[in-house]
Amino acid sequence: MSDFDNAEPDVAVMEPQVVVRPKPARPDLKSKPKRQPPYAVILHNDDQHTPNYVVELLMKLFAYPLEKAFVLTNQVHTQGRSIVWTGTLELAELKRDQIRGFGPDFYAPTKVDFPLGVTIEPLPE
Repeated sequence: MSDFDNAEPDVAVMEPQVVVRPKPARPDLKSKPKRQPPYAVILHNDDQHTPNYVVELLMKLFAYPLEKAFVLTNQVHTQGRSIVWTGTLELAELKRDQIRGFGPDFYAPTKVDFPLGVTIEPLPE
């Protein structure tokens, strides 16, 4: 008799299973977060609002020094419009609304109680 004659019946041997797990996605170190496109707040010239009013508005709402407020006011007057601030859409909308709600122009010889012309435009990226 051989050793094989007394062997137990065939036993199924399970082969080890290999589980392949995908590597977790690593953020690309070279990629940068996507930035929101910039928007411009643009003041428009009119014949009713005085330069003093525009200078005061720019100094109070944007904390610009007198010199910068004067340069921007002059640009509005001579070119018809001027970009006075740039940033995200949400902040541009806030700035526009602040300009519209700034109040009447008490420097004008006749009552001017409508808002200064202001628009928002996207800037090229």
